[in-house]
Amino acid sequence: MPKMIEICTVGGYNEVGKNCTAINIDGEVILMDLGLHLEEYIKFTEERDDLRFISASQLIMAGAVPDIRNIEDWRKNVKAIVSTHAHLDHIGAVPFLSNKFKADILCTPYSGAVLEAILKDERINLKNKIKILNINSIFTVSKNIKIEFINMTHSTPQTVMAAIHTKYGVIIYGNDFKFDSSPTLGKKPNFERLKQLGDEGVLALIVDSIYSGYNIKTPSEGVAKELLRDVMLGTDSHGKCMIVTTFSSHLARLKSIIEFGKQMKRKIVFLGRSLGKYIDAGEKIGLINFSKDVELVKYGKQIKHRLKEISRKDKENYLLVVTGHQAEPRAVLSRIIDGQFDFEFEQGDIVIFSCSVIPTESNIENRRIMDEKLKRKGVRIFTNIHVSGHAAREDDRDLINMTRPKHIVPAHAEDKKKAALIELANELGYKKGKTSHLMRNGDRLKLA
Repeated sequence: MPKMIEICTVGGYNEVGKNCTAINIDGEVILMDLGLHLEEYIKFTEERDDLRFISASQLIMAGAVPDIRNIEDWRKNVKAIVSTHAHLDHIGAVPFLSNKFKADILCTPYSGAVLEAILKDERINLKNKIKILNINSIFTVSKNIKIEFINMTHSTPQTVMAAIHTKYGVIIYGNDFKFDSSPTLGKKPNFERLKQLGDEGVLALIVDSIYSGYNIKTPSEGVAKELLRDVMLGTDSHGKCMIVTTFSSHLARLKSIIEFGKQMKRKIVFLGRSLGKYIDAGEKIGLINFSKDVELVKYGKQIKHRLKEISRKDKENYLLVVTGHQAEPRAVLSRIIDGQFDFEFEQGDIVIFSCSVIPTESNIENRRIMDEKLKRKGVRIFTNIHVSGHAAREDDRDLINMTRPKHIVPAHAEDKKKAALIELANELGYKKGKTSHLMRNGDRLKLA
């Protein structure tokens, strides 16, 4: 095999989801992320109770996981699977695909705890070892390859950019990130290390491009906290039920919700399986201690019983935090609205969506239907009390200027969004097809 680096964009380059990139360095392969396409995964698994018997090929054919057949000729040479953070579109396919490779799984303590919780919940066993790499640390994969975890901010804790050190230069995998210098949980990005790597020489940057067409810098999570403060504390909620829904993995947002719930002197109850999974993982590694302030109810029968109890009391004394921000049919909020619990909304009750709608056709339609149902019940709806965890165009510009890569590969989006990052690269002196590369699932790029 000729001496070179070859990048295969396995998944996440035609769509938002099922992220996976394979990097071949002189015959040794590193897999960056193994994620789900959540919409297709939910469609395929919603009627299945036991996921242990679902095959990788079934999930590939359903479009729910990356098509690793694109790297069948590299499969035996995979030396490590690197999980950059705990979101399911980056880590969720590990239980189903990682056993196809004889390779350790590298992740941060929080991502490792989430992965172990998923495996326990679904009763799935891995042949691979899960190896924990602390943030801002380096792991030696082989004599030719080292992996470095660089601290980054996103909408879940302990997100990293991964730097793959090779004799040809460094490849930076920046998928997902935002530049938040005032995070509400965790430390700010390690800008100094990114600049150092730029000085040392970055061969390629594989970068999140989902919002590269937006001419802004993504606001800090502190902005979302103030939006929440204004709604939760500044709205007349006397005598009314208040429900908040957000991303279960967004521990910083949940931390703010708890803070304001305590100020309101309401009993805080978290309802939902995924909330339990992410909170348990955070508490296991000492990152958070929500249990001292929150009652956590995870499973269906217990949720049904607890909501029945609350409905018989003064609901104004409670703050309910529930799953279902994307109007998923089996989540707690949808089931409350559809009357599957002994809990009724009343005129003037409050529902706060501390999230954005993930822009897929089914999500948009499901949320439209949910909002209409809530309006018919006389509920006050507060939407998009949120800031994104993804970089926008000016964050991407800053990252490129810091690292000064020889090559840029936009990722994590369909062609239109990736093309916006190519335009930005052109502004900065890159040439499409030569030093900036618009790639799709299954494509390969050789860097001699």
